[in-house]
Amino acid sequence: MAGAPDTVATLLRASALPALEARMLLGHALGWRRTELITRAHAPLDAAQVARWRELEARRGAGEPVAQLVGTREFYGLEFEVTPDVLIPRPETELLVETALGAMAGRAQPRVLDLGTGTGAIAVALASARPDAQVWAVERSAAALQVATRNAARLLEANRPGGPLSLLHGDWYAPLAPALRFDVIVSNPPYIAGRDPHLGQGDLRFEPRAALTDEADGLSALRAIVTGAPAWLAAGGTLWLEHGYDQAADVRALLTARGFRAVRSERDLAGIERISGGQFAEPPHTGAASPR
Repeated sequence: MAGAPDTVATLLRASALPALEARMLLGHALGWRRTELITRAHAPLDAAQVARWRELEARRGAGEPVAQLVGTREFYGLEFEVTPDVLIPRPETELLVETALGAMAGRAQPRVLDLGTGTGAIAVALASARPDAQVWAVERSAAALQVATRNAARLLEANRPGGPLSLLHGDWYAPLAPALRFDVIVSNPPYIAGRDPHLGQGDLRFEPRAALTDEADGLSALRAIVTGAPAWLAAGGTLWLEHGYDQAADVRALLTARGFRAVRSERDLAGIERISGGQFAEPPHTGAASPR
């Protein structure tokens, strides 16, 4: 006699995954909304549906990130496409978005630059929250830039006042037109030290290593961005950087040494100094004001 058919209720009850992850993956496997998992919890599932679930369950059990398995991650109220070619957007990075928006307050049509954009999460979130902002985003990974391009096209209004997101392929400031100057520069660069054991743990094992570490002390990308920023900032422009939990003092020192003022760090919801930044109060060149 055949056993009872599998249902949402029986599959979730038998899964070793955390309940929230199991529901997310099962909903994705079935193509059902969250409410359907409840209202159809006892409906029999066919063999193909169960097989799709078993595959996702096994892959998650082996450590693959949920965001990669379902192909999306929510960030700043927007649903971003995620692939193995990009860093998965994380809630703590929303602090960088909030702080950058604060730096734009009172500026009409601010010019914004996001370095190492990855999924485009920071740049798209800023462009969405400030439709009048002109936003540039640079990414050295061609595969990641394709993901960012798709996210921007799907999530931003085609006729936004600030125009479309300007996505550029290259390393930090290299692909920018020489005359450009920005009111705000932001970045979540690779800042994990190359020998940090966390690189071999959890979701980080499946994310692009080049987006996580500089293979050195974790500060080389931050140094490059801080060093180059004054030449690209309009007078009074600000630079904000995400960094590691123990790097705030080092980043503040870099900013101060490069001539930034009002240098400070901001803490995330866990109380960690997550981002640091400052204002470049003087034009980067003497004589005429910086071109806008």
